[in-house]
Parts: sequence; C-alpha cells; structure tokens
Amino acid sequence: MQSARFFLGLLALCPVATIPLQGQTPDSVRWATLGTVLGAKPVAQPGVHRFNFPRSDLIVRMGDVTIAPALALTSWSAFTDDTSSTTVMGDLVVIAPELPALLAALASAGIAVTAVHNHLVGEDPQVMYVHYQGHGASKELAAGLAHALTVTATPRPAAARPSMPVTIDTARIHAALQSEPKGNGTIASVGMPLLKSEIVMDGRVVPVTFGLTSPINFQQVSEQRWLATGDFAVTSAQVQPIVRALIEAGITPTAIHSHLLGETPTVYFIHFWADGTPTKVLSGLSAAVTAAGR
Repeated sequence: MQSARFFLGLLALCPVATIPLQGQTPDSVRWATLGTVLGAKPVAQPGVHRFNFPRSDLIVRMGDVTIAPALALTSWSAFTDDTSSTTVMGDLVVIAPELPALLAALASAGIAVTAVHNHLVGEDPQVMYVHYQGHGASKELAAGLAHALTVTATPRPAAARPSMPVTIDTARIHAALQSEPKGNGTIASVGMPLLKSEIVMDGRVVPVTFGLTSPINFQQVSEQRWLATGDFAVTSAQVQPIVRALIEAGITPTAIHSHLLGETPTVYFIHFWADGTPTKVLSGLSAAVTAAGR
C-alpha cells in the first residue's frame, strides 16, 4: 500500500501536460498549442510556421467587384521555428474604426508596429494594413496577438477552410510566370522571391517566408476578366524598372513603401492592382518580373 501511494505521489508531480501523445513530437505539440491560442491552424513553411486569418467578415468592393478575402484581405502571423527566442512578424488587415484599439493592444503586448498604411487604392470601405514584429517566448507572443485580434472583428477559424475545386487556369499562370501556383476555386497565388541578396535584421538572416516572397494573388471574375494584386519585395535598384514595367502594361502601382524596420539592405514593397483579360494581366506581370531581374 505504501509503495502504491509513493507511485501515485510521483505521478502527481509529473508534468503530464508536456508529454506528447503517441505519434506527436514536442515541436508538433508546440505549434498545435499556438494554434489553439490563436484560433487558427499552423501552416509549415521553410523556417517558419504561419497562421492565416482571412477577413471573411468584410465585404470590400473595388468598383463593380467584391474582393475575395484570399486576394487581399488576409491577416497573418509567422513564427520562427527556433524555440529559445522566437521572432514573429506579419500584418493585420483592419478597417478604420478598429485601428486605435488594435495599436493599443499590440503596444501592451510589447509587439512593435513597423508600418501602418494602404496596399490598395479606391476600395470601399478603406482597408489599412498594420505590420508588426515581436521577439520573445512564442506562447507570450501568441497570447498578445490573440488579444489584439479580439479587439477587431477578425474571424478565428479553428480549422482550415475546405479546398474548392480549382476553376482558375493555374497552368496559364505557371506558363507566364514560370512558378507553380496554388489554386482554390477562383483564386490562385504564387510567390517568386526577387531579392538578390540575404536580408539581415538584428544580426539574423530574415527568412524569405517572412513576407519577402513577392506574392501575387489572382481572382477570376469571369473567363475574360481577372484581378491581380500583391507586392514585389525588392531592393532600391529594382524599384523603378518594375514600376515602369507595370505602368507600361496598364497595371497600377498602388503603394511603394517599407514593411520592416532596420533591415540591411532596405527592402521596398511595390503593391499593384491589375484588372483585365488574363492575357493582359499575365503578360504585364511577366514583364514586371523580368524587369526585376528574375
């Protein structure tokens, strides 16, 4: 009886919650825990785990079309894979009434705001993008971000949305841009790193998955009308060639600005808006990518 009581006493002292279940690793438990805190499923990418928060609650129109959340209205957070001192970066999509409370929540969590600005021009209602960066324990950073999300109306999808049959012509995108797109219904996205050198910040190389992949998103309105938006992440020498190529192709540069602070070399982000036939949109973006030196 005494030995049984001793064994039960040891069990009471064991940190059972930190013991992975069968088939799980400590790393997978970590990301699942952060996913529970943030209310989203982690997506593994090289060097980081990313959490996406589409603003499916917003109805944002550009002229006569409604912008799909996956086109330009998805908030995100990316955490580095290191466990000793995590870095988190991303941006949050907000409308004007949400902005003051969000900035206050990020500040109270010790998360630095690195940019507040537009990506689009002419949308209704106007959408702002809040870029941020934080360092520290991953659970504390996730808790701070989770609180910041609660002061907005951002939905918190506990699980990934189901995939839809792809109807947009991803093969055509691949042929034009020489990069493999991901498709879901009428939406497709592709990333093409255009930076010619590593980006260093705080003595560390910034993973390209920290928003440096030059993402381009497409939305098919009809067979003969596509929308495209995104940003080219480049250094100063690449800016003007890309801007000229976009303008010559009838694609509007909507913003040229920074998302980061203190990086070397400085990264500039060229946002754009394209609306036209698939041929016009793809040929214009192909010309811009070529002008970037890819």
